[in-house]
Amino acid sequence: MTETIDQDALDEPRLIADSGLAARIAHIVEPALADLGHRLVRVRISGLDGCTVQIMAERPDGTMPIEDCEAVSRALSPLLDVADPVDRGYRLEISSPGIDRPLVRRSDFERHAGHVVKIEMAAAIGGRRRFRGHLTGVDSDMAHIHVEGADGASKDVSLPFADMLEARLVLTDALLAQSLRRGKAEEREARQVRNAARRRDRARPRKAAHDGRRPGSEPDLARQDGE
Repeated sequence: MTETIDQDALDEPRLIADSGLAARIAHIVEPALADLGHRLVRVRISGLDGCTVQIMAERPDGTMPIEDCEAVSRALSPLLDVADPVDRGYRLEISSPGIDRPLVRRSDFERHAGHVVKIEMAAAIGGRRRFRGHLTGVDSDMAHIHVEGADGASKDVSLPFADMLEARLVLTDALLAQSLRRGKAEEREARQVRNAARRRDRARPRKAAHDGRRPGSEPDLARQDGE
């Protein structure tokens, strides 16, 4: 089955990008990911197991099955071996964004409006750099969130994308429920595709058996035996 790739979604730029070594690795792997029909979410380098380079990627629709992770790993591993951006041994890890995913593109914010987010800013806004609240909307250059104060007071805050260091979803019951509904819908769709393929496979031999013959006619071999 050939899948149709949303090229506009594939080409959508990240608003929150990596820095330092992570940015250099992102520059190396992004074209290869695009060739595979995936887009980069984030590169993170940690001291886990000595050194781990985590590359978080997804399809344009936000999914990332395990078989896609394996295919991306096979494609990127030799590419990084040649470019050699890390000056020590490391473990390459390819992962999906996860449920409490980072938000790095405008479409990420649009898709998850209504959910709780955590956002860290490069510069303070109203005396603070970290915000947590319900994502209420997005415009061309800002995300809008509803923040509940410690004193029970609430307010709406607009945060510029250009000043964001990190933004991600907060794991809540509502987010889990949405993820489960989406997973069940994808499972139903996959099952329908498999069933349709099985029906085509079962129908193909019967169709071949009748090719070139009139209904009710005997096979050529039987006529030859009676000659």
